[in-house]
Amino acid sequence: MRTSPESTQQGIEQSTQQQFLRFALAQGVLAFGSFKTKAGRESPYFFNAGLFHHGAALASLADFYAQTLLSAQAQGRLQADRLFGPAYKGIALASSTAMALAARGHDMGFAFNRKEVKDHGEGGLLVGADLMGHRVVIIDDVISAGTSVGESVSILQAAGATVAGVLIALDRMEQGGTAASPSRLSAAQEVSQRHGFPVVAIASLADLLTLLETTDAPALAAHQERVAAYRARWGVGELTPP
Repeated sequence: MRTSPESTQQGIEQSTQQQFLRFALAQGVLAFGSFKTKAGRESPYFFNAGLFHHGAALASLADFYAQTLLSAQAQGRLQADRLFGPAYKGIALASSTAMALAARGHDMGFAFNRKEVKDHGEGGLLVGADLMGHRVVIIDDVISAGTSVGESVSILQAAGATVAGVLIALDRMEQGGTAASPSRLSAAQEVSQRHGFPVVAIASLADLLTLLETTDAPALAAHQERVAAYRARWGVGELTPP
């Protein structure tokens, strides 16, 4: 299998990345066709993590997050001892990832936020493990504009935590902004530069291209040309530490 330097993130085995992409394809989460992005671009592929909506699929997804986090920590890219899931999608991602980490011998506390502050019972905005003084990694599916990350950072800092980084499922590796006014950086890169912490992804667009270039399935390989053209038009480089 051909592996370019661009298609291999530090600390994450190529086999894990390819396994994840094949898993996403099998679940219908990763699809090919013609899709309009939030930036107004016509994308030849689409990734919808909301379709990981059965127990077995969520368990497998969580294990990919756990593997990626442990690899990033082993390489010194990201050091954390708590997980945070932004409401609402991140709640299931963080809690299931905590379970997957525990199954691998790494028991980490997790927490999530409410959309509205509760004024009765235990009250407050946060639910879960205490975050004061801890290094916290935000667990999410993708980064589109960075707004959600900014909100999470504010919540975590108010709770006395240090944000260690963000862990996402897929880095689209494309320019931020809009089709009419693109940025030179991707949304993930902008988040990393703005906040000064790393964004780590299970897999990236470069990994997807490697899969399409090396697959022996003609139906899958047929999408390589359009995805490569999209990458050439809108692509940016790899994520780099801040």
